[in-house]
Amino acid sequence: MPFVERLQHATIPEFAGELIGPYFENVKLLGKRTAELHVALASNRDDPDFSPEPFSILYQRSLYQSMRNHSGQMLQLLKKNLNSVRGVVLDDALKVLDRQNVLLNRFRALLSRKINANRTRIHGDFHLGQVLYTGKDYVIIDFEGEPARPLTERRIKRTPIRDVAGMLRSFHYAAYTSLFGHLGSAMVRPEDLAAMEPWARIWNVWISSTYLQSYLDHAQSGGFLPAHREELNILLDVYLLEKALYELGYELNNRPDWVRIPLAGILQLLQSPEAA
Repeated sequence: MPFVERLQHATIPEFAGELIGPYFENVKLLGKRTAELHVALASNRDDPDFSPEPFSILYQRSLYQSMRNHSGQMLQLLKKNLNSVRGVVLDDALKVLDRQNVLLNRFRALLSRKINANRTRIHGDFHLGQVLYTGKDYVIIDFEGEPARPLTERRIKRTPIRDVAGMLRSFHYAAYTSLFGHLGSAMVRPEDLAAMEPWARIWNVWISSTYLQSYLDHAQSGGFLPAHREELNILLDVYLLEKALYELGYELNNRPDWVRIPLAGILQLLQSPEAA
């Protein structure tokens, strides 16, 4: 079962609360606050800078081309940097490159049907680093969008699902940053990684599923969500993949030691239904 569908069909066992503790309730609250942010941004229909706009076939084609082009660039960057990676990271990089055509074709889902949803102003660079926990609630900060993109591009209205995908990828980073010892004090010995990684995956699926369901429950009133579940799946899938490829490029250029995290994310997103 593909990752997006696993999120929507995940069954959270009763003992999960004992393993994860109060973070389940915290992540439900974060999902709610994310939805409330998007509902607020879509609520001013008199200001053309904020008024929601429907998806169009032309926009879907443009989105497909931009995602495919950007992803192709990131894969070329990975090829150029193969000589700087070793071991498991090199294995994962070669697996991603071997599936380049499969990866790029995933974006063709944007052309498979008309998406009935609205585009709105969104946060634009949404992840765990953009939310502050007060001890009781969350405060969302930093609305400048992705600093590497031109301001005109950051102002383009997009589906709020893009922000949701950014947060889902951030949960993956949280799990694997700890697993791979990037927090400054490695808690997992290299020889134990194979045994511990399934637990990182489970944590990621449980937390992501809880966040997504809370978000969808509270975002319905905004009128911007896709009309059909299949359309929601398409948007989640392509934006998760685009974000993981963006992360790949960022890590290659800035933190090569972290490249393993987005590579693991890409491979999980490309996992076939039979292998899931």
